Amino acid sequence: MSTLPPPSVKKSSDDSLESKVYTIVESLKDYIPVMNDRNRLGFGLYKYLKGEGEKPEILVKTSKLNVKNISLDKLAEKINAELSKLK
Repeated sequence: MSTLPPPSVKKSSDDSLESKVYTIVESLKDYIPVMNDRNRLGFGLYKYLKGEGEKPEILVKTSKLNVKNISLDKLAEKINAELSKLK
């Protein structure tokens, strides 16, 4: 029995919206220590910027994030401040 190699994954370019959003979320790793939580938040924020998702204020409360050293409201404010730089 043999296994197939995993599918190849193309990395998005550094100037793409997706890459910028995930960079913002990765910069919050001191507040969101779990990598899967950061990935889930990044996906939600990407969907929000494309017009398909919830606002960051709602997203941080519904994503079941494990946060440290910051409240969810302050985290949402930081995210909004960073997202406003993208627009």
